[in-house]
Amino acid sequence: MVRCWKHSDNRLEEAQCTDGGPATSPHFPHKAFWVSLSASLLLVIVALGLTGHLGVSQPHTQSLQIVRITAPDPTGVLVNQSAVVDQQNDLVTFSVTSPANQTSTVLFDIKHGLICYKPVNQDSCFLRNMETSDYENVHSFLHESTHKQSQFQLSGNETQRQTEFLGVLAASQVDVSTLEEPLQALCQDRTVHWTRRAEGPGKQRLVYFCIDICFPSNICVSVCFYYLPE
Repeated sequence: MVRCWKHSDNRLEEAQCTDGGPATSPHFPHKAFWVSLSASLLLVIVALGLTGHLGVSQPHTQSLQIVRITAPDPTGVLVNQSAVVDQQNDLVTFSVTSPANQTSTVLFDIKHGLICYKPVNQDSCFLRNMETSDYENVHSFLHESTHKQSQFQLSGNETQRQTEFLGVLAASQVDVSTLEEPLQALCQDRTVHWTRRAEGPGKQRLVYFCIDICFPSNICVSVCFYYLPE
């Protein structure tokens, strides 16, 4: 049974409802409206938060690609190398494994125009500025990576081989803390020295070691290091 109430001489008396519908407190619909609106806003905020999180984290994850390259060295022995291509930050990090199963790391920081070499069995990293040929080689690497090809097999007959000589400037030690974050992370446990491109070490100087780096464009570069007098 539905009950209605009316004021009469400062008293509440029961009366018959004239509109034929239930009598409800005018406060309840407003309360229900605000509760419903608050719940809807909460759902919208949660949805936007999830979308924002996925939108920020997913592209960076997707921008990383691992590419593997197998190529013969000058003696014909197959050498394996892998590269992590970070297109978002313009970084290509090579891990070059020698036939003796020792791995050196080479980082191309395209954004800042630097190459950092971290050879195995050495106490130092070696730094140099990128040149036109370096940009061409690594950009061809990025170009191939956009096609999502993850493995390359280079043929010895078709591969162009180049040799670069870098003289190590022993007196020009770099403060690691002044380098960009990727370079700091790579060489945090080593000293860092600048190098200088040269035509060759000359007969009076000894080449201490070389790192072979191959690119998907069928170009392999042997980077050989020697120490300059202080």
